Amino acid sequence: MIKINLLAEGKRPALARKAKSALGGGGGGGAREAGNLLLVAGVVLGLLGAGGWLFWVQGKLKQKEREVQAAQNEVEELKQVIKEVSEYKVKKADLERKIEVINGLKANQRGPVQIMDQVSRALPELLWLSNMDVTPTTINFRGSAFNMSAVANLIDNLDKVDEFAEPILNDATQKVSRGSRSEIYEFKINLGYSFKKGKAPTLATEAGGEAAVSGGTLAPAVSTKAAAEQQQRAE
Repeated sequence: MIKINLLAEGKRPALARKAKSALGGGGGGGAREAGNLLLVAGVVLGLLGAGGWLFWVQGKLKQKEREVQAAQNEVEELKQVIKEVSEYKVKKADLERKIEVINGLKANQRGPVQIMDQVSRALPELLWLSNMDVTPTTINFRGSAFNMSAVANLIDNLDKVDEFAEPILNDATQKVSRGSRSEIYEFKINLGYSFKKGKAPTLATEAGGEAAVSGGTLAPAVSTKAAAEQQQRAE
Protein backbone atom coordinates (compact mmCIF):
# COMPACT_ATOMS: atom_id res chain seq x y z
CA MET A 1 0.00 0.00 0.00
CA ILE A 2 1.37 3.43 -1.08
CA LYS A 3 0.98 6.57 1.24
CA ILE A 4 1.20 10.17 -0.14
CA ASN A 5 1.75 13.19 2.17
CA LEU A 6 -0.33 15.89 0.52
CA LEU A 7 0.37 18.47 3.22
CA ALA A 8 4.11 18.39 2.67
CA GLU A 9 3.63 18.59 -1.03
CA GLY A 10 1.28 21.54 -0.59
CA LYS A 11 3.72 23.46 1.48
CA ARG A 12 6.58 23.22 -0.91
CA PRO A 13 5.40 25.82 -3.36
CA ALA A 14 4.96 28.34 -0.54
CA LEU A 15 8.47 27.72 0.74
CA ALA A 16 9.77 28.00 -2.74
CA ARG A 17 7.96 31.26 -3.22
CA LYS A 18 9.48 32.66 0.00
CA ALA A 19 12.94 31.61 -1.08
CA LYS A 20 12.46 33.20 -4.46
CA SER A 21 11.09 36.34 -3.00
CA ALA A 22 14.04 36.49 -0.59
CA LEU A 23 16.53 35.94 -3.38
CA GLY A 24 14.88 38.11 -5.93
CA GLY A 25 13.67 41.06 -3.83
CA GLY A 26 16.63 41.44 -1.33
CA GLY A 27 18.52 44.06 -3.41
CA GLY A 28 15.74 46.72 -3.31
CA GLY A 29 15.24 46.52 0.46
CA GLY A 30 18.96 46.98 1.20
CA ALA A 31 19.12 50.16 -0.87
CA ARG A 32 16.18 51.63 0.94
CA GLU A 33 17.73 50.80 4.31
CA ALA A 34 21.06 52.40 3.25
CA GLY A 35 19.21 55.52 2.12
CA ASN A 36 17.39 55.69 5.39
CA LEU A 37 20.68 55.34 7.28
CA LEU A 38 22.25 58.13 5.23
CA LEU A 39 19.24 60.38 5.86
CA VAL A 40 19.36 59.72 9.59
CA ALA A 41 23.12 60.37 9.62
CA GLY A 42 22.62 63.65 7.74
CA VAL A 43 19.93 64.75 10.18
CA VAL A 44 22.14 63.86 13.13
CA LEU A 45 25.08 65.74 11.64
CA GLY A 46 22.85 68.73 10.93
CA LEU A 47 21.56 68.73 14.49
CA LEU A 48 25.10 68.46 15.82
CA GLY A 49 26.25 71.37 13.63
CA ALA A 50 23.28 73.51 14.64
CA GLY A 51 23.91 72.70 18.29
CA GLY A 52 27.59 73.59 17.97
CA TRP A 53 26.78 76.88 16.21
CA LEU A 54 24.15 77.70 18.83
CA PHE A 55 26.66 76.95 21.60
CA TRP A 56 29.24 79.22 19.94
CA VAL A 57 26.70 82.03 19.55
CA GLN A 58 25.68 81.72 23.20
CA GLY A 59 29.35 81.87 24.25
CA LYS A 60 29.90 85.06 22.22
CA LEU A 61 26.72 86.54 23.64
CA LYS A 62 27.82 85.84 27.22
CA GLN A 63 31.24 87.34 26.45
CA LYS A 64 29.61 90.51 25.14
CA GLU A 65 27.35 90.64 28.20
CA ARG A 66 30.42 90.40 30.45
CA GLU A 67 32.11 93.20 28.49
CA VAL A 68 29.01 95.40 28.76
CA GLN A 69 28.78 94.73 32.50
CA ALA A 70 32.47 95.59 32.93
CA ALA A 71 31.95 98.83 30.99
CA GLN A 72 28.95 99.71 33.14
CA ASN A 73 30.97 99.07 36.29
CA GLU A 74 33.73 101.32 34.96
CA VAL A 75 31.20 104.04 34.18
CA GLU A 76 29.84 103.86 37.72
CA GLU A 77 33.37 104.12 39.12
CA LEU A 78 34.09 107.12 36.88
CA LYS A 79 30.86 108.77 38.03
CA GLN A 80 32.00 108.40 41.62
CA VAL A 81 35.41 109.84 40.75
CA ILE A 82 33.81 112.79 38.91
CA LYS A 83 31.56 113.42 41.90
CA GLU A 84 34.53 113.39 44.27
CA VAL A 85 36.47 115.75 41.98
CA SER A 86 33.52 118.15 41.83
CA GLU A 87 33.18 118.09 45.62
CA TYR A 88 36.93 118.69 45.93
CA LYS A 89 36.74 121.72 43.62
CA VAL A 90 33.86 123.16 45.64
CA LYS A 91 35.71 122.61 48.92
CA LYS A 92 38.90 124.09 47.45
CA ALA A 93 37.07 127.22 46.24
CA ASP A 94 35.40 127.61 49.63
CA LEU A 95 38.73 127.15 51.41
CA GLU A 96 40.43 129.71 49.14
CA ARG A 97 37.64 132.19 49.83
CA LYS A 98 38.01 131.67 53.58
CA ILE A 99 41.78 132.09 53.35
CA GLU A 100 41.30 135.31 51.37
CA VAL A 101 38.87 136.62 53.98
CA ILE A 102 41.26 135.72 56.80
CA ASN A 103 44.17 137.39 55.02
CA GLY A 104 42.03 140.46 54.45
CA LEU A 105 41.09 140.58 58.12
CA LYS A 106 44.72 140.22 59.12
CA ALA A 107 45.71 143.01 56.74
CA ASN A 108 42.95 145.23 58.08
CA GLN A 109 44.04 144.54 61.63
CA ARG A 110 47.67 145.20 60.81
CA GLY A 111 46.97 148.34 58.74
CA PRO A 112 45.70 150.66 61.52
CA VAL A 113 48.54 149.61 63.80
CA GLN A 114 51.09 150.43 61.11
CA ILE A 115 49.37 153.72 60.33
CA MET A 116 49.40 154.81 63.96
CA ASP A 117 53.03 153.77 64.29
CA GLN A 118 54.16 155.67 61.18
CA VAL A 119 52.13 158.78 62.05
CA SER A 120 53.44 158.86 65.61
CA ARG A 121 56.98 158.63 64.27
CA ALA A 122 56.31 161.46 61.80
CA LEU A 123 54.95 163.96 64.36
CA PRO A 124 57.46 166.77 64.96
CA GLU A 125 57.70 169.07 67.96
CA LEU A 126 55.40 172.08 68.36
CA LEU A 127 52.60 170.27 66.55
CA TRP A 128 49.69 168.08 67.61
CA LEU A 129 46.82 166.35 65.87
CA SER A 130 43.22 167.00 66.84
CA ASN A 131 41.63 164.50 64.43
CA MET A 132 42.70 161.67 62.16
CA ASP A 133 40.12 160.07 59.86
CA VAL A 134 41.20 156.81 58.21
CA THR A 135 39.33 155.29 55.24
CA PRO A 136 40.31 152.15 53.30
CA THR A 137 42.51 154.25 50.96
CA THR A 138 43.02 157.71 52.51
CA ILE A 139 44.02 159.41 55.75
CA ASN A 140 42.77 162.89 56.67
CA PHE A 141 44.57 164.88 59.37
CA ARG A 142 43.47 167.95 61.27
CA GLY A 143 45.76 169.55 63.78
CA SER A 144 47.44 172.66 65.14
CA ALA A 145 51.03 173.89 65.22
CA PHE A 146 52.88 176.83 66.66
CA ASN A 147 54.50 177.58 63.29
CA MET A 148 54.42 176.45 59.69
CA SER A 149 57.87 174.93 59.97
CA ALA A 150 56.36 172.20 62.17
CA VAL A 151 53.68 171.59 59.54
CA ALA A 152 56.35 171.39 56.82
CA ASN A 153 58.34 168.93 58.93
CA LEU A 154 55.23 166.76 59.34
CA ILE A 155 54.67 166.74 55.58
CA ASP A 156 58.31 165.82 54.97
CA ASN A 157 58.20 163.00 57.51
CA LEU A 158 54.97 161.56 56.11
CA ASP A 159 56.35 161.71 52.59
CA LYS A 160 59.29 159.53 53.62
CA VAL A 161 57.00 156.63 54.49
CA ASP A 162 56.89 154.19 51.57
CA GLU A 163 53.30 153.16 52.21
CA PHE A 164 52.06 156.78 52.13
CA ALA A 165 51.40 158.86 49.04
CA GLU A 166 52.65 162.45 48.85
CA PRO A 167 50.83 164.43 51.55
CA ILE A 168 48.66 167.32 50.41
CA LEU A 169 48.15 170.42 52.57
CA ASN A 170 44.54 171.43 52.04
CA ASP A 171 44.32 174.30 54.52
CA ALA A 172 46.57 176.26 56.88
CA THR A 173 44.89 179.04 58.85
CA GLN A 174 46.65 181.34 61.29
CA LYS A 175 44.70 181.99 64.48
CA VAL A 176 45.28 183.58 67.86
CA SER A 177 44.60 181.29 70.79
CA ARG A 178 42.20 182.48 73.44
CA GLY A 179 43.69 183.71 76.70
CA SER A 180 47.10 184.36 75.16
CA ARG A 181 48.68 186.30 72.37
CA SER A 182 50.44 183.27 70.90
CA GLU A 183 49.54 182.47 67.33
CA ILE A 184 48.81 178.96 66.14
CA TYR A 185 48.21 177.45 62.73
CA GLU A 186 45.35 175.08 62.14
CA PHE A 187 45.92 172.78 59.19
CA LYS A 188 44.34 169.98 57.19
CA ILE A 189 46.37 167.31 55.40
CA ASN A 190 45.24 164.31 53.44
CA LEU A 191 47.15 161.49 51.75
CA GLY A 192 46.60 158.09 50.19
CA TYR A 193 48.12 154.94 51.56
CA SER A 194 48.59 151.32 50.67
CA PHE A 195 50.41 148.59 52.56
CA LYS A 196 50.99 146.63 49.39
CA LYS A 197 54.26 146.75 47.53
CA GLY A 198 54.91 150.02 45.74
CA LYS A 199 54.17 153.64 46.44
CA ALA A 200 50.64 154.62 47.37
CA PRO A 201 48.72 156.56 44.71
CA THR A 202 48.77 160.35 44.81
CA LEU A 203 45.45 161.91 45.83
CA ALA A 204 43.58 164.85 44.39
CA THR A 205 42.15 167.16 47.06
CA GLU A 206 38.74 168.68 47.33
CA ALA A 207 37.69 172.10 45.96
CA GLY A 208 39.82 174.89 47.31
CA GLY A 209 42.88 172.63 47.49
CA GLU A 210 42.36 170.60 44.34
CA ALA A 211 45.41 169.17 42.62
CA ALA A 212 46.25 170.48 39.19
CA VAL A 213 46.48 167.91 36.40
CA SER A 214 49.59 168.32 34.29
CA GLY A 215 50.84 165.86 31.69
CA GLY A 216 48.64 163.09 33.09
CA THR A 217 50.04 163.39 36.64
CA LEU A 218 48.57 164.94 39.75
CA ALA A 219 50.46 167.94 41.17
CA PRO A 220 49.48 168.82 44.77
CA ALA A 221 48.05 172.29 45.30
CA VAL A 222 50.25 172.95 48.32
CA SER A 223 53.47 171.00 48.78
CA THR A 224 56.23 171.14 51.34
CA LYS A 225 57.87 174.02 49.51
CA ALA A 226 54.63 176.00 49.51
CA ALA A 227 54.25 175.41 53.23
CA ALA A 228 57.74 176.77 53.80
CA GLU A 229 56.93 179.86 51.72
CA GLN A 230 53.79 180.44 53.79
CA GLN A 231 55.91 180.21 56.91
CA GLN A 232 58.35 182.82 55.54
CA ARG A 233 55.49 185.15 54.64
CA ALA A 234 54.01 184.70 58.11
CA GLU A 235 57.30 185.57 59.75
